[in-house]
Amino acid sequence: MKKILITGAAGFIGSNLTKRLLNEGNYVIGLDNFYTGLRENIEPFLTNQNYKFIQHNVIEPYEIEADEIYNLACPASPPHYQKDPIFTFKTSVFGILNALELAKKTGAKLLQASTSEVYGDAKICPQDEKYFGNVNPNGIRACYDEGKRAAETLICDYKRLYGLDVRIARIFNTYGENMDINDGRVVSNFVTQALCGNNITIYGDGSQTRSFCYVDDLIEGLILLMKSNISQPVNLGNPCEFTICDFAKLVLELTNSNSKCIYLPLPQDDPAKRRPDISFAREHLGYEPKVKIEDGIKKTMEYFRKRIEK
Repeated sequence: MKKILITGAAGFIGSNLTKRLLNEGNYVIGLDNFYTGLRENIEPFLTNQNYKFIQHNVIEPYEIEADEIYNLACPASPPHYQKDPIFTFKTSVFGILNALELAKKTGAKLLQASTSEVYGDAKICPQDEKYFGNVNPNGIRACYDEGKRAAETLICDYKRLYGLDVRIARIFNTYGENMDINDGRVVSNFVTQALCGNNITIYGDGSQTRSFCYVDDLIEGLILLMKSNISQPVNLGNPCEFTICDFAKLVLELTNSNSKCIYLPLPQDDPAKRRPDISFAREHLGYEPKVKIEDGIKKTMEYFRKRIEK
């Protein structure tokens, strides 16, 4: 039995990862301050003798014995991370510093949840791990984008200086159960709007592209990466690419909704093209997303419907 620490444990990805790791017979310690995480996401685990939850802000140091650390703590959707950009940046930078210091002290393996946002408004598509990105350091998204880039810098420097056993997962758009229906990202916006009969809000002309990975496929990638000996950044996501307009049509079809699409101004620095090149993960991890978009959206739709009806 491994003792595994997950920061951001009450969040969307953290709670799904917790479920998977507990099912595999591990002891899981969850850390969260509920800034964006939901208490109801961890409630199913609280009676499990192999689970312990600690309410804590990762900006502040902590001491926990663990064999592995998954550092997932950080507001991840634009409305959440732009609400308090200084807090967001601190969460990325101080959060990873505290996780690295813990790993240095205990010898734990550490996996950082980085992001496709390190590529910014990319000038190449698909994006591979060798691309250095096109990020505006002064824009409204910079608190998240540059915070995650700085975290990667710290991880690599700790590895070079102290020999830490580290992993960096660059996570692309992910969706599924335990998402906050009000998180402001594409899937949650479109599905909840369609289910409620509200207008589908498309920013810009809808020609920008995104690639959507079901959460179970992402969790598989995170675990494969943690088990590997790969310390360089690795893209994890689904390379199947949609324009936002086409994705809106798919959601309307799957929800059988009569909602109409409306078009609003494009936010500053919104990426025009977002699709992962997962060639490295395929070759070195045997990673391949398996859940079809139609199946994943249907599962997510049922979860959101239950949340709306509460």
